[in-house]
Amino acid sequence: MAAHHQARPLKPGSPRPAKQLCSDCGLCDTSYIHYVKDACAFLHQQFDTLETQTHGRKRSIHQEDECYFGVHQTMMAARKKQPIPGAQWTGIVTTIATKMLNAGWVEAVVCVQNTPQDRFQPQIVLARTPAEILAARVNKPTLSPNLNLLDEIERSGLKRLLVIGVGCQIQALRAVEKHLGLEKLYVLGTPCVDNVNRAGLQKFLETTSRSPETVVHYEFMQDYQVHFKHEDDSVEKVPFFGLNTRELKDIFAPSCLSCFDYVNGLADLVVGYMGAPFGWQWLVVRNERGQAMLDLVGNELETQPVMSQGQRHQAVQQSIPAYDQGVTLPMWAARLMGVVIEKFGPKGLEYARFSIDSHFTRNYLYVQRNYPHKLARHVPEFAKKIVSQYRLPKD
Repeated sequence: MAAHHQARPLKPGSPRPAKQLCSDCGLCDTSYIHYVKDACAFLHQQFDTLETQTHGRKRSIHQEDECYFGVHQTMMAARKKQPIPGAQWTGIVTTIATKMLNAGWVEAVVCVQNTPQDRFQPQIVLARTPAEILAARVNKPTLSPNLNLLDEIERSGLKRLLVIGVGCQIQALRAVEKHLGLEKLYVLGTPCVDNVNRAGLQKFLETTSRSPETVVHYEFMQDYQVHFKHEDDSVEKVPFFGLNTRELKDIFAPSCLSCFDYVNGLADLVVGYMGAPFGWQWLVVRNERGQAMLDLVGNELETQPVMSQGQRHQAVQQSIPAYDQGVTLPMWAARLMGVVIEKFGPKGLEYARFSIDSHFTRNYLYVQRNYPHKLARHVPEFAKKIVSQYRLPKD
């Protein structure tokens, strides 16, 4: 019997090995907790090793696109020619997963539905039908234990699997991949930043939206506004610069405030929005598996090359003390600033770099202040290089 079966999953509410930094990825809910010391992104940072294992090499920090966006073969902007009704975007992730299942490439898909009681409460499922995949469309913007199905996957005897997940989940998955007994594992990743628990999400909605109880989904968009989609299909837009930073600074999970894998560097294919024009998705193909996944749906997509425009450095430098001091602008000034930055500020890949720079500088400061003993080994070399472009406050 494999060694990991000697370890018991932690009971709900038990102290986690990563303590406050636990991202609730689900690994410790399984017998694979045996590997947590090496597998957890917050106990053992091992990007170089896992990138080499997954893609055949680690990223170069001397090539800007790779330093920022990870090992990749191609990047593009895309959207479905015929969008899926009810999808958060046009339904590219849902379409890829469904096609892989229907074509027999995989026997099941790990994805996230919501509970019957709460549209934002994640419910992890091992989807074996297109209907179960379709029911998982729309992001669940809360911490989600996607790996809590690992024991079920092993018991089921599945050999070909697609996992959809975010960076912390995928780092743990890659660390235990060789123990899963799979013949083929595909990973479809989404970029992820600033996650919250369910109570934190509620505080964000109540602090920010005019009608928190009717929000279906939301996203921090390239026009420097948060877009809230409501049940009646209306879209409410709130400028980034008008958010109540002082109230909201504490809602983000400590794991997210110490994460440096915004772009999901260990996935085979990444589908997000931050490097694409407004209304399009940003696709990053990291390896041959990712290219095959994209090829499967290629004729259903409209694509265009990625673009980059504007200059991010000054905006990032100004945002560091503003966030640090919890500055909130009056709404009229926030809207005006948003309009100016959208017109003249960074777009496309430069917007993605702006977002990465803003979060990496903030997260570096967070680790430096709260976990100084972890700083040197926890922050990857690529993140240190990115952060080194900026002046950080001296505490």
